[in-house]
Amino acid sequence: MTQPIVLAWSGGKDSAWMLHMLRADPRWHVCALLTSVDAGSGAVAVHRLPRALLDAQASAAALPLLAMPLPANPDNAAYEAAFAAALATLRRRWPALRHIAFGDLFLADVRAWREALCARLGWNAVFPLWASDTAALAREMIDGSLRATLCCVDTTQLDAAFAGRDFDHGLLDALPPRIDPCGEQGEFHTAVRGGPMFAAPIALRATHRITRDARFIYATPETLESANDPHGDMPWPSVTT
Repeated sequence: MTQPIVLAWSGGKDSAWMLHMLRADPRWHVCALLTSVDAGSGAVAVHRLPRALLDAQASAAALPLLAMPLPANPDNAAYEAAFAAALATLRRRWPALRHIAFGDLFLADVRAWREALCARLGWNAVFPLWASDTAALAREMIDGSLRATLCCVDTTQLDAAFAGRDFDHGLLDALPPRIDPCGEQGEFHTAVRGGPMFAAPIALRATHRITRDARFIYATPETLESANDPHGDMPWPSVTT
């Protein structure tokens, strides 16, 4: 029997490919995206993707997006409180929801923490990409028409020149051997603009590069006006409390 599931959405390649996989799996029906955002700016808490891009991605995926606001540098207690509130909102909208999918690949401590947190809240954590060969997975994404840009680079692990590059075979060939092809150790983050999970590609332009904490280079993309989005606005459904 098909079960409803919500997807933890970062706007990056792993969550986008996870959406593609879940939609191809008859066991699941993806009903919404959940994204943690900075309470002040509305940008994705880690990747710094702007809210306008998140909205464009959700619209292209024909799914509602629930933004989970977080304070700057939240501790575990603040994150868990915000997460619990977001899951409660989702449950009110879809009472049968019991599952949430995460795009983690092989960080066992992160998975264990997510599973324990979800279990305390009466939810089940699902990991569709878990234990994938990241070299093969990265090539599979690209061959499967996923299109993304490196929007953040940790310069303690990877040269700043990679910021803003397309996530393509040329990039994978150029990565130093120590760098995970999917950036699973935090070497880089991506912003997705196209792929089989979207009805149409999102037109992007890169903004100026920003350095934070003398370590992270952000090449944050912005959406361009485009007439190829057939879905229009996909607002978060209202919830009666």
